[in-house]
Amino acid sequence: MSKRKSAAAGKATVSANDGSQKKLRVAFIGAGGIAGMHMDILAQMTDVELVGLADVSESNMAKHSQKFKIPASACFTDWKKMLARIKPDAVSVCTPNGLHAPASIDASNAGADVIVEKPMAMNAKEAQAMINAAKKNRKKLVIGFQYRYSPKTTYIKNAVEEGQFGKILYGRVWALRRRGIPNWGVFGRKDLQGGGPMIDIGVHALEMAHFAMGSPRPVSAVGSTFTYMGNKKEATKIKCGWPNWDYKTYTVEDLAVGHIHFENGAALSIEASFAAHLEKDEFNFWIMGEKAGARWEPAMIYTDAHGHMVNQAPAYVGTDDFTVNFRSKMRNWVDHCLYDKPTMAPAEHGLMVQKMLDGVYRSAENGGREVKIS
Repeated sequence: MSKRKSAAAGKATVSANDGSQKKLRVAFIGAGGIAGMHMDILAQMTDVELVGLADVSESNMAKHSQKFKIPASACFTDWKKMLARIKPDAVSVCTPNGLHAPASIDASNAGADVIVEKPMAMNAKEAQAMINAAKKNRKKLVIGFQYRYSPKTTYIKNAVEEGQFGKILYGRVWALRRRGIPNWGVFGRKDLQGGGPMIDIGVHALEMAHFAMGSPRPVSAVGSTFTYMGNKKEATKIKCGWPNWDYKTYTVEDLAVGHIHFENGAALSIEASFAAHLEKDEFNFWIMGEKAGARWEPAMIYTDAHGHMVNQAPAYVGTDDFTVNFRSKMRNWVDHCLYDKPTMAPAEHGLMVQKMLDGVYRSAENGGREVKIS
């Protein structure tokens, strides 16, 4: 079929800068809920074609293949067979955390560019292996950090880059739920996820704060973790939005706190919880510099001007919600893979975030003693 007939049949293409017709053939490893979000967004892009799917759940694959018109012959329970048969240009890895590294490495070795959902891996050693595989095969590797695409993050990041803050001194990060232990998936299993709220939701707030601060290199961390509700049957009966989680397999923390030092002298503290006795959920970050400070929600910069302390609020930052930011993340990935445009979420940033998470957990396992981050 000619390109002209293909476009007429409803498979629209988008012209690249050089005038040629380009289309990114994307396959998926993992067919859960997050993969559905990826597919919903990518299916709307005229320069993307959804070509393959791999998951151990045939029912999950059937649901997505029907909705997005992925042939049953392109659905596999073994991702290695899918990569060999479909030979996709790019792969979206949407598995539980424990499979991020092997799926990403296999996709890179198969000649595909990759986006992998957060956190990058179970630990920094796996993350480094993923980077090595992508570099060896000269393929792209991007981490699914959608909160750095928030216009509020951009507002603060731009002000930092323009020098309004002077030297950045300190960041404070919260990803706190009063009662929000997931009652689906494997979020309570440390062997499959690597940890609890710190690695699952703390990573979101941490990555955008670290990004806004200029992505300094972490050098040490201290941390503590606490489990006091998630593994208790009686706690599952408390009225909340997500009751009746599997307390029997719950092996992660309910609350984690950490403090990180950076090579440039700055510091950052982080708190993350699935379950904590506090007034309300909190998802936010602050940064403080020599000349100014900022808060993410609501977006505000605090500084001195004209002999007074002033609060600078943007009159308009643009539409800011999870879906819009997620769409920006996926569009940036496609542009990076297809047109070689810069990515906002390079694998090297994912590795630094992973090292910070590792540092907090490693310190907690060693009684809260400071650990070095190499």
